[in-house]
Amino acid sequence: MTAPSTAPAPPSRGGRWIQQWDPEDETFWKETGEKVAKRNLLFSVLSEHIGFSIWTLWSVLVLFMGPEYGLTPADKFLLTSMVTLVGAVVRVPYTFAVALFGGRNWTIISASLLLIPTVAAFTVMKPGTSFDTFLLVGLLAGIGGGNFASSMTNINAFFPLRKKGWALGLNAGGGNIGVPVIQLVALAIIGASGGPRVLLGIYIPLILVAAVLAAVFMDNIENVKNDTGAAKDAARDGHTWIMSFLYIGTFGSFIGYSFAFGQVLTNQFGRTPLEAAYVTFIGPLLGSLIRPVGGALADKYGGAKITLWNYVGMAAATAVLIAASMQKSLGLFTVAFVVLFVLSGLGNGSTFKMIPGIFHTKALAKGLEGEAAAAYGRRLSGASMGLIGAVGALGGVGINLAFRQSFLSYGSGTGAFVAFLAFYAACFLVTWAVYLRRSATQGQASTATEAKPQLSYAEV
Repeated sequence: MTAPSTAPAPPSRGGRWIQQWDPEDETFWKETGEKVAKRNLLFSVLSEHIGFSIWTLWSVLVLFMGPEYGLTPADKFLLTSMVTLVGAVVRVPYTFAVALFGGRNWTIISASLLLIPTVAAFTVMKPGTSFDTFLLVGLLAGIGGGNFASSMTNINAFFPLRKKGWALGLNAGGGNIGVPVIQLVALAIIGASGGPRVLLGIYIPLILVAAVLAAVFMDNIENVKNDTGAAKDAARDGHTWIMSFLYIGTFGSFIGYSFAFGQVLTNQFGRTPLEAAYVTFIGPLLGSLIRPVGGALADKYGGAKITLWNYVGMAAATAVLIAASMQKSLGLFTVAFVVLFVLSGLGNGSTFKMIPGIFHTKALAKGLEGEAAAAYGRRLSGASMGLIGAVGALGGVGINLAFRQSFLSYGSGTGAFVAFLAFYAACFLVTWAVYLRRSATQGQASTATEAKPQLSYAEV
């Protein structure tokens, strides 16, 4: 049994640095760790929340951009696709920034950087601005997508394995909810006949508040060292890329639909910006709120099982969307789209719970135990989260490009939904084949022989 740990040491250099951190030690966790971890979780959520709002800012701004701005529907889908792309790419360096600068320090920096795209958009948002200028400024907003990766990597280090599903789900859900919040704020502004600059003006002081609160209340963990070897090991591990594929289906759907929902309603069903804004926030809101539930269910029943059946639900909802789109049924289409959002959020929680479980299982298979196994799992899961988050976000790019091509080719989003249905079927098959079928067959093999123990992912 591990000896009781001492409380975190006082800061040793500029900023708040915790010298010792062992959340798997139950005595340490109950006496010291839990309180500190939850405090850092709270302010990490706040910063990530605003980061998501800035990242998805242009999904809202395009609703303000009427004919006087001279942009076609294809231009708007291309704009939101490129913003999503930048948000995906920057997740990789943001993941490793936590180890380089410290979780608290990087939260301050990353929150402050959000001022750049917000002030830039405030400056150029007016009719007569060229599309190229809008595209360039929109690309800057993509840095908001990176906040998710650094936040998840940071919080992953604070919590024990048995709490990661809940903690990561809450952290990510609180960040995801930045999407519907900015849409709700936009709805109020549009309803009050305000302009896009009013929306941008609201977020500038909020960014400053998030940075200051992170500086005052968050901590860095000393033993989360900058480990480039972890990134290489994670990149070489096949499970990193398998989980990236599955995360495209969940988070890629969430962020892609968040950018596209309003445009689909206006272009396919003739809704006005205000009419679209009345419903676009509902899906992202429910999808964000249910993400911690997905993590908690995964803690209890296993992430692979929840993820598998979640893809069944997503495929069914997409089939309904195809039927509603062909029948031009706005009511059925809206309900099915909201259900799809909810399922994408649930799957976000269950897939991210799988990541630390997979690497912890591999550690046990290597013969590691206790803190050694936990440290191995934290090292590789933290490194892989950035890669998985980045690839998953690329799904949002694919969704917006698919909608763009579908509207150019068919005048509706039906063709895109058919492609999404096929992808969810592929995700179902991969989840079953890698994390459930293999577990069952290996379990049978291990009982029949005295061979070397096999990895079983049934409970991840």
